[in-house]
Amino acid sequence: MEIKLTIPEYSDKGLQYEWENGFEIKTRINNGEIIISANKAGLISLAKQMLTLAQDSVPIGYHMHFDEYNSLEEESVELIIEKRE
Repeated sequence: MEIKLTIPEYSDKGLQYEWENGFEIKTRINNGEIIISANKAGLISLAKQMLTLAQDSVPIGYHMHFDEYNSLEEESVELIIEKRE
């Protein structure tokens, strides 16, 4: 399988989020394990967010914050993905 993605370039405007149509993502913690469940569009969308964050021009320490008010389904636990060295 081959999927071609366009990743928004980091700029002085910061990180740009791009989501696939119809994406669904839910997060929860079960017995100390972090569980991320998503449909196909949700998984592709998360991959795009991580590739955006992975750009060389994105400074160390930048992060993306997701919660039920920003991209995740209701009752999801907050998810923060941070770039480090």
